[in-house]
Amino acid sequence: MGDEADPTQRHRLTVSAGDLDDFGARLTAWLDERVSADHPPAVTVTGRPESGGMSSTTILFDAHWTVDGRAEGGSFVARMAPEAAAFPVFPEYDLAAQFRVISEVGAASPVPVPPLVWLEESAAPLGTPFFVMRRVDGVVPADNPPYVFVGWLFDATPEQRAEVGKATVDVIADVHAIPHAEARFGLPSGPGQPLRRHVRAQRAWYDWALADDGYHIPIIERAFDWLDANWPADPGPAVLCWGDARPGNIIWEEWRPLAVLDWEMAAIVPREVDLGWIIFIHRFFQDIAERFEQPGLPDFLRRADVVARYESRTGHTVRDLDFYLVYAALRHAIVMARIKRRMIHFGEDTDTADRDDYVMHRASLEALLDGTYRWE
Repeated sequence: MGDEADPTQRHRLTVSAGDLDDFGARLTAWLDERVSADHPPAVTVTGRPESGGMSSTTILFDAHWTVDGRAEGGSFVARMAPEAAAFPVFPEYDLAAQFRVISEVGAASPVPVPPLVWLEESAAPLGTPFFVMRRVDGVVPADNPPYVFVGWLFDATPEQRAEVGKATVDVIADVHAIPHAEARFGLPSGPGQPLRRHVRAQRAWYDWALADDGYHIPIIERAFDWLDANWPADPGPAVLCWGDARPGNIIWEEWRPLAVLDWEMAAIVPREVDLGWIIFIHRFFQDIAERFEQPGLPDFLRRADVVARYESRTGHTVRDLDFYLVYAALRHAIVMARIKRRMIHFGEDTDTADRDDYVMHRASLEALLDGTYRWE
């Protein structure tokens, strides 16, 4: 989304001190206690990612120190839970769970993840819990402006984009192949069907994000009803799903994944949850391009191609995909509506008479619900 669609940019990355110099000083004090250096570490805050989501605060920094005269340090990324004053997208940010998921995925699969360094569960040092990873340099298909308009993926050949698409699906397949996922990852579970639990959690998120404040979005509530009426007869076994599965959450070196990012939506659910998400999220951006009469990337992450690659890679027959595509569109609708609600909260937008307009992709979601959405 361009700046017009995301004017909340200045709110999404606030830190408790609000000032990067002060943040650097507090980070230096914290790091000094962590590394037992000969002298206080030299810390330089280098900025924030040029593109990315609104789910967490991300700060880039360099740090150097010596231990017994030996030079250590490097380039790092601090990932922090947002402050309540930032009007966060999600009700909870379990950074310890994210840290554990990244660690276990790296240990149990060939999926490349950023090297983890430290987890700080106390809010005292920086005003909010955080974890630190080593920085991985590469390129990322941007959300802002969307990769369907400009950038290295847009400029690539169809064959190169196909390699990116296949590699992304392969990452998903490798995540799904991790055995004993529910016991290994310790993600929320409980009685009943995993898919039912997940949908109930999404409904609770919608209620917290919007409905509890009187911001009822009819198309979102209609989509929940549609899910109930079209529930899969057999959702199949649950696996670890990445949650925010898309190439924009991968750091790339040309057409090869270097590091898979953003695990806060990871869950133990049927594998089609990830497949529906990756297909729909690209269509979300492609539909924006077509709305502005731009070509976009119609050859990229096509529904049939994603399914064929996944089935070939895993031997699993993808089923009930229409259900999971609606589910992806519904989950993204909650995100879009919450962002609109945040914009209103910060005085950057006003309410609308038609609350369905909170959902940027309402036309696509309506067509999915009606069975009239055109995939090709």
